[in-house]
Amino acid sequence: MELDILKPPGVGSSATNEERVTPFDFNDQARPPPTRHPQELTKLINSLAYRHSAWQVFSDFVEASAISISNAVDKPQFEKREARYMELIKRYNKEELAKLPEMLGHLIEALEHETTDVLGKVFHDLELHNKWTGQFFSPYHLCKMMAKMTADKEHVESIIAESGFVRASEPCVGSGAMVIALAEAMKEDGINYQQHLHVTAVDVDIKCVHMAYIQLSLLHIPAVIVHGNTLSLEEYSHWYTPAHIMGGWNYKLRHASSSDEKHEIIAAPVAPMEPLGQQEEKPITREPPSQLTLF
Repeated sequence: MELDILKPPGVGSSATNEERVTPFDFNDQARPPPTRHPQELTKLINSLAYRHSAWQVFSDFVEASAISISNAVDKPQFEKREARYMELIKRYNKEELAKLPEMLGHLIEALEHETTDVLGKVFHDLELHNKWTGQFFSPYHLCKMMAKMTADKEHVESIIAESGFVRASEPCVGSGAMVIALAEAMKEDGINYQQHLHVTAVDVDIKCVHMAYIQLSLLHIPAVIVHGNTLSLEEYSHWYTPAHIMGGWNYKLRHASSSDEKHEIIAAPVAPMEPLGQQEEKPITREPPSQLTLF
């Protein structure tokens, strides 16, 4: 698979910086204002619903995007996910496939404009919660409030001073809103979450895994998104964000594991970080975690 198929227009072109970087023109109707990108993403998904259901298009978009990001950095899992990607895109003709990079481009632009749960909003705007048996995602402003209450600046800084970083455990990640809110809260407190936060998140719904993985990857949050069942402790696959792999977090987590009991708040241990060549998933024994716990 060539990653270019999901590259936003202009990426990798030979245009000069002057040609690529232009002031935003609000009179340019071909280029939506920053606040319109989620709506444009919704429109693109609906534009393919004449031959596919909106639910199928959304599901395929998030899975294809997640695979494209993963295959750029997680080479041990490349072959299996590449095969799945090729199987997935067979459903669409050339004209339909051309809209996938546009969708990803609007998602990137939306997250550049505002740190928020873009895919969760699109999911509800498409009314897919009806298709998915009444599945609702927490409103982002509530997630932000909970993150502020959980991630007290003084407490977070004390953990970072002792261990170098803080870990968060999210047992039901959904679209990733709670984790995104935590990262934003840390940023507002002057803490670089890209260096001082690591997240282990779990969800039983693979679509949620893909949604969270994409958004956490684009925001460069070091994380492992686990497709698994928090209650039964079964695990089916691990999705490592680019920030996790490029930041050497396998080593950092192993190095820090011996000092877990020193922290004031203890949550479930993160999923074992195996060498990248041995990332076949298997059930492990651990205590069920509580909601968004810092340790």
